[in-house]
Amino acid sequence: MPQTILSLASVSKEFRVGKTRVKAVDNVSLDVFEGECLAIVGESGSGKSTVANMILGLYPPSQGEILYRGKVFPERRNLEHRREIQLVQQNPLSALNPRRSVAASLRLALDVHNHGVASERPAMVAALLEEVGLEPELARRAPSGLSGGQRQRIAIARALACQSKVVVLDEPTSALDVLVQARVLRLLQALREKRGLTYVFITHDLSVVRNIADRVAVFQRGKLVELEQTETLFAHPATAYTRALISAVPVVSTEEIALRDKLAAGNP
Repeated sequence: MPQTILSLASVSKEFRVGKTRVKAVDNVSLDVFEGECLAIVGESGSGKSTVANMILGLYPPSQGEILYRGKVFPERRNLEHRREIQLVQQNPLSALNPRRSVAASLRLALDVHNHGVASERPAMVAALLEEVGLEPELARRAPSGLSGGQRQRIAIARALACQSKVVVLDEPTSALDVLVQARVLRLLQALREKRGLTYVFITHDLSVVRNIADRVAVFQRGKLVELEQTETLFAHPATAYTRALISAVPVVSTEEIALRDKLAAGNP
């Protein structure tokens, strides 16, 4: 039986907008299994990014608890807590400091989390670059001198530098063209197998989900409305909302077209 590494226990999050309180996440309970890729999907405003921010400790839950390996994460997380879960953002250009070289950005993560001795860290930076498929010579460059795909690989390498076991991937391929997307997804799969990583993959793109996720959690208006194995969810979606999301996926094959038409016919 798979081991649970991360749990949301009856978690809710409210925000105040003027005099109104808006519930962005509503009483969500969810387990993430060690070594899996769990995709969290939904349209804009569904609550998926708020869930990611609570997992990362950027927002405290208004109610409920977030647990890591069975222990409750406190509202104020220390360096050790932050080391356990890392983030790969949607836009690596804004995520990387434009004034720092690639080497400096990666070295900062190693320095902050005190990995290895100082004299070994340049070699560790080179090893991280090699692990994500980049030449060590890129270490001297600034982020602005790299392609979008290269920058995203640097962002992935920075998450790996902390030796984290859980990585939250927030729309990590949406800013990339299709071919680069495919290469980055293959890299993520390879790193997950090599390092035994657990992914929480936030996306609105169900075509990406089919290629990387083991399970899919579907969010609608802050509620978890469906949670299922990826293959089962695409073949037999249980809710009208999930069917609508799947029917909106761009398709190219006759089988996918038939599935889209079948699902669309069943929607109001």
